[in-house]
Amino acid sequence: MATGARGTQKQDKRARILDAAVKVFAECGFFSATIAQVAREAGIADGTIYLYFKSKDELLTVLFDEKMSAILGEAKAQIAREPDAPSRLTRFIHHHFSLVEKSPQLASVLIVELRQSAQLLKQIEKAKLAAYLDLIAEIVREGQGAGAFVEGVSPGTVKRALFGALDESALAWLVTGRKGSLKKAATEVATLFVRGLLVPRSKFSKFALSTGGEA
Repeated sequence: MATGARGTQKQDKRARILDAAVKVFAECGFFSATIAQVAREAGIADGTIYLYFKSKDELLTVLFDEKMSAILGEAKAQIAREPDAPSRLTRFIHHHFSLVEKSPQLASVLIVELRQSAQLLKQIEKAKLAAYLDLIAEIVREGQGAGAFVEGVSPGTVKRALFGALDESALAWLVTGRKGSLKKAATEVATLFVRGLLVPRSKFSKFALSTGGEA
């Protein structure tokens, strides 16, 4: 087999393992799930997983790192489509909930399973999560510079408060059986945060929060 083909096959198998891990961890819970279950779901022998990952813990931390990289890139692309800070922040909120709704198993692993262990939280690549939250802060700074958002409100405070609202809303949707659509939650969170940041009587005051709705 050619070296290139062998490399491609190895990457495909690694991707299958990660996808299988998402499904098994979401359905069984990380601590109850076994490597054997992940291997069965991926259609490979148990021992094959150890050629790619040293342990179940490493499998979860790599999964987090790679999925967060993809999520970060997609979020950047989404907000780049919008012309101003209010639109970008609204798009970010709707896109976040859209990702949760479109990929509930992945969301369950990232939101529910990781928070079950303080040790695992120490191991994850926090720079990726920090970069995701920093997108919020960057939008707020941009809006303040353009006169759209009120000054005197720390972008750092906004990013933590907004992400907390996003995270808790998504968690509630997941643990209550994924009932209904997250579109309403997206609109409500956007109303609370975007309108709360707008400068009164500015050209953005009548900003339509229904824009950017994907969820």
